Amino acid sequence: QVQLVESGGGLVQAGGSLRLSCQASRRTISSYSMGWFRQAPGKEREFVAGISRSGANTYHADSVKGRFTISRDNAKNTVYLQMNSLKPEDTAVYYCAADYSGGIRIRKDEYDYWGQGTQVTVSS
Repeated sequence: QVQLVESGGGLVQAGGSLRLSCQASRRTISSYSMGWFRQAPGKEREFVAGISRSGANTYHADSVKGRFTISRDNAKNTVYLQMNSLKPEDTAVYYCAADYSGGIRIRKDEYDYWGQGTQVTVSS
């Protein structure tokens, strides 16, 4: 199984940027498609972005399209989420997840492994 650890969250003003990282261990992530999800207080966990095993294909939720970018470095066993033009409504705990099936999945129940999450807070 793969262990995932997110980092890079924090407090930022609206319009600012953050880059989240998801470091994998125990297994290489090149066998997994990867995703980022987020969960705000009182809300369901929602899909943010996904990336295929090789990184050739990505998909971003409409709410973040044009502002967030998912990428991966399989040599470093790491997945990233670059977040620009942040808004207060982006405030949430951000999670990365791994899916062994290979395709980009948008449903959280299709992912096999999850990290513990990192808090992102955007002030207005």
